[in-house]
Amino acid sequence: MARKGDKATVPKVRFPEFVGAQNWSVTPMGSLYAFMRNNLLSRDKLNYERGVAKNIHYGDIHTKFQALFDITRERVPFINESELVPGADSDDYCVEGDLIFADASEDMRDVGKCIEVVRLAGERLLSGQHTILARRKDDALVIGFGGHLFRSGLIRSGIEKEAQGTKVYQISSSRLGGIDITYPSDKGEQQKIADCLTSLEEVIAAQGRKVDALKAHKRGLMQQLFPREGETRPRLRFPEFRDAPEWEVSELVNVCEVLNNRRVPIAGGERRAGPYPYYGASGVVDYVDNFIFDERLLLVGEDGAKWGAFEATAFIVDGKYWVNNHAHVLRPTIVIDTLLENYLTMIDLAGYVSGHAPPKLTLAKLKSIPILFPASKLEQQRIADCLSSLDTQIAAEANQLAALKIHKQGLMQQLFPTQGPSQ
Repeated sequence: MARKGDKATVPKVRFPEFVGAQNWSVTPMGSLYAFMRNNLLSRDKLNYERGVAKNIHYGDIHTKFQALFDITRERVPFINESELVPGADSDDYCVEGDLIFADASEDMRDVGKCIEVVRLAGERLLSGQHTILARRKDDALVIGFGGHLFRSGLIRSGIEKEAQGTKVYQISSSRLGGIDITYPSDKGEQQKIADCLTSLEEVIAAQGRKVDALKAHKRGLMQQLFPREGETRPRLRFPEFRDAPEWEVSELVNVCEVLNNRRVPIAGGERRAGPYPYYGASGVVDYVDNFIFDERLLLVGEDGAKWGAFEATAFIVDGKYWVNNHAHVLRPTIVIDTLLENYLTMIDLAGYVSGHAPPKLTLAKLKSIPILFPASKLEQQRIADCLSSLDTQIAAEANQLAALKIHKQGLMQQLFPTQGPSQ
C-alpha cells in the first residue's frame, strides 16, 4: 500500500501554478484524523427552539447540509434541556476542521457521506446518533478542503468498498481509518481547489434557493386560487370570474374515470429495455419495450415505502407508456386535468392513507376525496394556465440547478485523482 511520499497519481487538471509540481501524497485516514466520541440522541431528544448545545443528526447530513458546514447558514436542532450535555471545555464538542460522517444508509452511495465543519461562530455543536466524528491530528489539510476531498470519487469508492451490510449499509471508524487519502501536500493547491469548488457550491446553493422560492410562491398562490377547507370561494379570483357562482364540490369518483383495471405490473427480471416509460407511485421506474396507454392521463401514487415523501403525489403523463399497480390511473372528465393535478398536490392526502408498511391510498379512499372546482371550464383553464406557467418557470430553473450539479461533478473528476497509486 502506498504511503505518504510514495508515488501517487495526480488529477487530470491542475491550476497553472501547480502544473509540474510534486505528485499528490497518499496516507491512511487514520494518520491524518483521530476519531472522537459522538452521542446517541434520537430525533425526539432534539428541538429547534432552545438549548445550550446543537446536535448533528445523521439524517440531515444525508438530506440538507452542505459539504462545508457553516452553522450560521444551516438550521440545526438543539439538544433538549432535559438531556445531559458535556461541560463547556469537553473535547466532545466539534471544532472547525472536524469531519462528521453519517455511518449508515439504505443507499450505498450515501453511506459515509460527510460534512466538514468550517464555521461554528462560538456555538457548541455535538456529533449525534449514527455519526462518526473525525478530528485533524495536525494542519496537513487546510480547513475547507476536507469537505470536498471526502466527496471525491476516489475516496467515495474507498468508503463504499469498506461499507458492510445488505439492506442497510454501515461504515465504522476503524474501517474509515484504513482508507487511503490522496491529497496535495502543498496547502496552496488545497486552498485553490477548495476556493474553486466552494464558489461553485455557492452558485448552486443560490440556484437552489431560487427554485425553492418559486415553489413556495406557487404553494402560496395555490392557497389563494383554491378555496380553503370548509369554504367554496377562493380568496383570489380572476377579475372576469369574481361574480361567478361558488365552486362545486363532488367526490373524485364523479369527476374522473378510473382506469386501474388496465394497469399491469412487470417484475424487474421480466422487463425488457425499450423507449417507453414504466411508471410507478412516484414517477418513472424504468423504460420498457411496450406500452399499454397512449393518451394524456393523471396518475396518483397508491402505495410504496416512500409514499408522501416524493414531491408529486399526483402527476400528468402523456404519450405512450406503461403503468404498474402502484399508481392509480385517472381520466378527468368534468375537471381539467392540470387543475385536478394541482388540487390533489395541494391538499393533505395523509388523512386518506392507511397502514405503515407500506402506507397505502386505497382506491375506495381515493374515490371519496372531495374535489372543489369552478363549474366554468373557462375559469378552470385560467387557473390551470396560470399554474402551468409557473411550473414551466420552475422546471427551467430546476434544469439549470441540475446542470450546475453535473458541472460540479465533472469538475471534481478533473480536480481530484480518479485512480489510486500504482502498486
